[in-house]
Amino acid sequence: MARAFASVLGLEERRVQFTPDLMPADITGTTVLTQVPGGAVELRFQQGPLFANLVLADEINRAAPRTQSALLEAMQERQVTIATTTHTLPAPFFVLATQNPVELQGTYPLPEAELDRFMLKLEFAFPSQDELSAMVAHTAEGLELSALRPVADAATLLRMTALVREVPAAAHVIDYASRLVLALHPSSADASDDVRRHVRLGPSPRGAQALALAGRVVALMAGRVSLAFEDVQAVALPALRHRLLLSFDAERAGVSADDLVADALARVPTEP
Repeated sequence: MARAFASVLGLEERRVQFTPDLMPADITGTTVLTQVPGGAVELRFQQGPLFANLVLADEINRAAPRTQSALLEAMQERQVTIATTTHTLPAPFFVLATQNPVELQGTYPLPEAELDRFMLKLEFAFPSQDELSAMVAHTAEGLELSALRPVADAATLLRMTALVREVPAAAHVIDYASRLVLALHPSSADASDDVRRHVRLGPSPRGAQALALAGRVVALMAGRVSLAFEDVQAVALPALRHRLLLSFDAERAGVSADDLVADALARVPTEP
């Protein structure tokens, strides 16, 4: 899916298979001795797979936290620092990651700071009967990426990103996004009893930023020219579910992050 995504958008794509023995330099790159014309030897930076427009981190939770932390600077600042030299990543740049939610052997928990840098977390349920039948019926046909035709390019995506940031948002809509985030903090006066009991740490300010930015995309796709309450509500689950750190009581009670976000959406009024 990631390769098809990169193909139709005309982007350079790299895939990194995360494994327990993967090192940070395997992702970011490293400085190596290189022989140059004339027989001299000099140090040159050899770029890692992170230097692409779209980076797929496959089964990201199989790598140790020190390796996962190599993504932090790249995802936040779109750059990589090796020793004392900073290298700018291509634009646009974004990371897609997959995580096996079932298998626990050979996996590591994702650091909170890394989770927070992902704008959205999408969850896919098992296919329905019709979807499963369609998958089986098309299995023999195969998929040729060469058959896909680009619909955009990197320059177009950069213009679209700039357009999203220009979508106006009224103060009361931004306030609603902020109140929604605060309602998921156990220390907040607006927190419910369930939040105080089951949440160890609520969403960071990036959660409110994700609501406002992703909501603007929803508004444009719906043909609206400004951010609305329904746009914030439409992206609340994918924007906030991975930013909630739950307690052991939540696990014992079978309470999920989605349950708490859905409850906050039902409780928090659009107007203060």
